[in-house]
Amino acid sequence: MTAQVPAAIVAARNESSTIGGTVTSLLLLPGLGRVVVMDDGSVDDTAMRAAAAGAEVLRSAQGRGKGEALDAALARVDAPFYLLVDGDTGSSAEAAGSLLEAVVGGEADLAIGRLPPLAGGGFGLVKSMTGRLMNRACGFRAAEPMSGQRAATRQVLQACRPLARGFGVDAAMTVDAVRLGFRVVEIDVEMWHRPTGRWLPGFAHRGRQGLDVLRAMIPRLAAAR
Repeated sequence: MTAQVPAAIVAARNESSTIGGTVTSLLLLPGLGRVVVMDDGSVDDTAMRAAAAGAEVLRSAQGRGKGEALDAALARVDAPFYLLVDGDTGSSAEAAGSLLEAVVGGEADLAIGRLPPLAGGGFGLVKSMTGRLMNRACGFRAAEPMSGQRAATRQVLQACRPLARGFGVDAAMTVDAVRLGFRVVEIDVEMWHRPTGRWLPGFAHRGRQGLDVLRAMIPRLAAAR
């Protein structure tokens, strides 16, 4: 039987500096029944800090990727509504409550957080590419095509499973939900996350994001899914 309270799922890998604040902030949300952190093969004390802050912690032995981590958590966490939040949002995670309110209140089936401009990010190349691919695949014009801050009904997420691998999960989820006829909206949220920066590690991270997005979007553009 499906639990009758919403659940938050946080996929995290090596987020020890922010995961405690993220969990603490989510636990402040009224009506949220569970906060579950899926620790995707962290080599730091992410799991320990998440548990100390009050989260239920699920663990994988090795880093499988964001999409795989979320999919594994959904297989084990049953709820009528889900709030998906990145582990590096820290104390700003509480602002995701407006996304959950929109879905629980019946205004949308999938609500995506539209974050303020982030200082210290990249040049927006991967973001703009992702937005164009999404628009071609389903006609949805996303202001934040790669936002991982989102709320959804159980029906949406089950219909979109198995989720796309890695960092392609968010864009693919949006495309799948739109094509399946679910109501998808973007909502402004006062949230932040850690910028990747304009140096080698940041460029490498965005390169991995771009490759994951392409892997997820190519079959959808070809109408293979």
